[in-house]
Amino acid sequence: MMPPAAAISRAATHLKVLSAGAVKYVVTDVAAKFTRDTGDDIELSFATIGGVQKRLKHGETADIIMGTASVIAQMERAGVLVPGSRAELGRTLTGICVRAGAPLPDISTPESFKQTMLRVRSVAYTNPQAGGTSGIFLAGLLERLGIAAAVGNKALLCGNGDEVVEKVSAGDAEIGSTFISEIVPSKGVKVVGPLPAPIANATAYAAGIMAGSCNREAAERFIATLTAPAQRATRWDSSRQTRLIAERCSKALDSPQSQDLRSQRGRSRW
Repeated sequence: MMPPAAAISRAATHLKVLSAGAVKYVVTDVAAKFTRDTGDDIELSFATIGGVQKRLKHGETADIIMGTASVIAQMERAGVLVPGSRAELGRTLTGICVRAGAPLPDISTPESFKQTMLRVRSVAYTNPQAGGTSGIFLAGLLERLGIAAAVGNKALLCGNGDEVVEKVSAGDAEIGSTFISEIVPSKGVKVVGPLPAPIANATAYAAGIMAGSCNREAAERFIATLTAPAQRATRWDSSRQTRLIAERCSKALDSPQSQDLRSQRGRSRW
């Protein structure tokens, strides 16, 4: 029996991907299919973007780095990544979640968001010192709104977005804030919505190949798969994430925050 053509042309490759957590669920799904289709094995490791940078600084290596577009661009300019290998993956919004079955708080305006943050008994978000983009943004937002101290007294600071979702799902935190791309996959929580437009935060993510990688061809194939038109149509596009949020917020589709969510279509590819 003749072996498959792919097996004749090349041996399977082991790719290591070091990535920020906001892209975790989409990348994990695509990686599994990529392995089935190509035979290439993909080792995925996730952290906050600050954690990724720290691990690289301490000498860790990988074939592909994924993170916020600004950091990936900096890495390319610094020679950490192969010139020209940077590719945009998509964008995601900072959002608010509550435990599944809980009432949806009002975050339809900056003032209602502020009052909600003051009213709830506990708030989970990524510890800014852990280097999480959503946590750094939220900490700055709370300062601008003048409620950093009040919210800080009841904050549950987490290591990453997954932990934020876990705290809310378990009932340890009344609400949580992280990227919507990290909230949607969990059935234990419900998406309230993105932050209202005047204080909204959309963050772009990108990927690039490390300059020292010995598996550039395979890395290029995986990035090409992640950014292919079919993937954008089914995983990265704004309408998909909007539909998923709407499904989780089905009982509040006529609420001000849901109307604002629909107005933000096009800001997020997750």
